[in-house]
Amino acid sequence: MCEANAYIYKNGKEELYLENVDILIPEGNKIFLKNLFGEQKTLEGHIKEISLLKHKIVIEETK
Repeated sequence: MCEANAYIYKNGKEELYLENVDILIPEGNKIFLKNLFGEQKTLEGHIKEISLLKHKIVIEETK
């Protein structure tokens, strides 16, 4: 399996946002995420880090 878990970076910590992310699409200042189970989320932010070996995506939210 190649999916990853997405985390939001807040106050110097990473909080789990969405598990088993299969699709990530940057759309301007927004990021669209969809997981294997069809759950979809969109948030304003930018990608802080992606680790393919750890199956981890870190997103820093902007407001």
